[in-house]
Amino acid sequence: MTESRNETLDESDFDVILSNDIDFSGTARLERPFLVRGKITGEILSTSLLVVDEEAVVDADITAPRVVIRGTVKGNVNASEKVHITLTGKLQGNIITTEICLESGALFNGRCSMTASPSPSVQETAPKL
Repeated sequence: MTESRNETLDESDFDVILSNDIDFSGTARLERPFLVRGKITGEILSTSLLVVDEEAVVDADITAPRVVIRGTVKGNVNASEKVHITLTGKLQGNIITTEICLESGALFNGRCSMTASPSPSVQETAPKL
């Protein structure tokens, strides 16, 4: 599995891809690397890498080990390992994670709590936006 750090991820790195013509509402539960190119409203619960691509729009709380935001996210993010917001990424919501990377040009409005161990549920510790 390719790490999100300084490497280009392509479609072959993902087992699940939500294409740009899909608009999903509800709870998405995933165990495999997930690439979002469309729209999701609700909640995303993943046990693997989650990438929100540049044109994607996510209005959902996210729980995953590693989250890469290249597009737009409105919701809280709980990542037990890392959150990476790229220069095209926009996040309006709170973050709980052990490691964060904000590239120059990234937009982040919210609070960030850094933890030393796997983080508690964002819904339990952060106010809803």
